[in-house]
Amino acid sequence: MGDWPARIADEAMLEELMSRPDPALVADLAKVPGDILVLGAAGKMGPTLCRLARRADPARRVIAVARWSEPGLRERMESWGIECLTAELLDDAALAALPDAPNVIFMAARKFGSTGNEALTWAMNVQLPARVAARWATSRIVFFSTGNVLPMWPVNGPAPDEEVAPSPIGDYAASCLGRERAFQHAAATRGTLCFGIRLNYAIDCRYGVIHDIATKVWHGTPVPLAMGHANVIWQGDANAWTLRALARADATCPILNVTGPETVSIRWLAQKLGARMDRQPEFAGEEAPTALLSNAARAFASFGYPTVPLLTLIDWVADWVAAGGRALGKATKFEVRDGRF
Repeated sequence: MGDWPARIADEAMLEELMSRPDPALVADLAKVPGDILVLGAAGKMGPTLCRLARRADPARRVIAVARWSEPGLRERMESWGIECLTAELLDDAALAALPDAPNVIFMAARKFGSTGNEALTWAMNVQLPARVAARWATSRIVFFSTGNVLPMWPVNGPAPDEEVAPSPIGDYAASCLGRERAFQHAAATRGTLCFGIRLNYAIDCRYGVIHDIATKVWHGTPVPLAMGHANVIWQGDANAWTLRALARADATCPILNVTGPETVSIRWLAQKLGARMDRQPEFAGEEAPTALLSNAARAFASFGYPTVPLLTLIDWVADWVAAGGRALGKATKFEVRDGRF
């Protein structure tokens, strides 16, 4: 899995790379037989996660549930052998009508637009998880959370691990902690087998922290430095670890920080991207002494280290942006420090 290409030519190649299974994933999925139901499958990570599951076990039924607002996405996923269903997950009748499955990946969430529509954010991020946990009470459920639930942390020391008490800033982060609590409650009261993925930031050539910065560097837009450090991980690794977590779900509802090992300087990252794209980065502001960071040592102990190194990610994204590769138009807003999304 370490023989990576020097560049990614197009989206077909990108999605193939992100959905390429390794032996560890195949072995872990073999421990959890049966259908895999992916709720909220049409987001940034869902399509390649579903394809990865399908490629890891071609005989397994993978069911993707979404509203399918992106033109052509459903058809593309169906061409990969994925069964696609349409549902409005906040509708109790629609939720009840979805099929039973022994394995559930919960990806539905709301982040951007939270400010000004906080009620919908809490409904999506807390009420819906509670309903999903009740609907699939006897299934294994792996759900996504976010490193935003953790407090701002000094950048000159070890990043916070899972023993650090959450201290979310703003409605989005607080509601994501509520999502964790909803699944923890289901595990404690019903014995539902759960596992939480506290993700900090997945990298795809079309979006992510590296893409955000590369785009600014390419266009001569100042790179904001107030949130001066971040953690990142290749989306293919994040997807694989999420699927492998199905075999680790249990009634204690473990929650792991999932990210890469480096505390990445945003200034350094912009400089490395600029050197690859023959651009001189411009900057705005100065680095704060704290940032949203995560220590993922426990995830490494469980899943191993990420397979794609940081410098390779920088090479790929710099080439992609300079070549005019498509962007998803979904900025991470990694620079936000007040929790308002």
